[in-house]
Amino acid sequence: MYQPILRPRRGELTALAHLTDEEAARITPIVELEPVGDIVPLLRELRPRTGMIALDAGGLPETAAGGVEQMPALAGRLAAMDLALIPVLRPWESDRRLAAHGAAARMHRRRAVLRLQPHTDAGSPAAADAAAERVLRVTALEPGEIDLMIDLAGTACLSHAEMVEDQARRVLRWARGAAWRSISVAAGAMPPNLDELPTDRAVTVGRLDARLWERLGEPGIGYADYGVTSPVRRAGVQHHRQLPTLRYTADREWWIYRWARRGGRSDDRCHDLCRTLVSSPQWPSTGARFSWGDAEIARRARTARGAGSSASWIAWGTSHHIAHVLKELK
Repeated sequence: MYQPILRPRRGELTALAHLTDEEAARITPIVELEPVGDIVPLLRELRPRTGMIALDAGGLPETAAGGVEQMPALAGRLAAMDLALIPVLRPWESDRRLAAHGAAARMHRRRAVLRLQPHTDAGSPAAADAAAERVLRVTALEPGEIDLMIDLAGTACLSHAEMVEDQARRVLRWARGAAWRSISVAAGAMPPNLDELPTDRAVTVGRLDARLWERLGEPGIGYADYGVTSPVRRAGVQHHRQLPTLRYTADREWWIYRWARRGGRSDDRCHDLCRTLVSSPQWPSTGARFSWGDAEIARRARTARGAGSSASWIAWGTSHHIAHVLKELK
């Protein structure tokens, strides 16, 4: 089981629209809703191929228009597109919001995700027990209807990764005491800002989140991460024009390509970036067949026409990332 935690943006959702049947059957995407914008038109346009999508309203204000009664209404709108909604439950949400999430879960698949963060929700077994008991009572759901996600959030450095590994082991011991539908561990290690990285050459960022899950070595525990983005939201609005950038997943690191070479035309820059990538040792042996994103990168390596946009670059990287993670998990 793979649960990528994604932003409600065109790039990530485009990647979900180009999954193969096998990939779509093996993942449950979790999308973090934002206060601005309605995700339904974008989902209707792009049509994720998973048949279900988990929506996390934790970032929305608790008002009728902003998330308390929103989940049942969203479930009905998505059902019209043959897309089942799986609500994400947060232990700190109000009883009113949790009850609405429970109603949404019971509308179709009778399934929800409980996203538990050890550093805030489960400092001790007693605190975890209290949080879980309240969520189950208010939502009127059973443990067997809930996918438990232990979300460790950011793993920014090796020392921090070691600390959260200890947290994860403690919470996993607690989690084994209930018959959850599934248990997974999530973490993220991508920096929130890549602007300070060098340009015109590939540099690496360690996938400490993947290494942490591997070190846990817990049988039957699912994998979750933040795709090719950071669990830390970048503050403010970026007004500068972004350089062509690809975040390309390998076994133990991401290869970051930021390209300023070849003058001012982004088409030329993206063309040069993609030509460099497909000639690198990181390019998979199956080449463009590895994923939809790799096919798009290979196409841009052949021609300078159509550089895409920041949404395109995130879509290609997310597509490759999902394919790579699923290959690792086999």
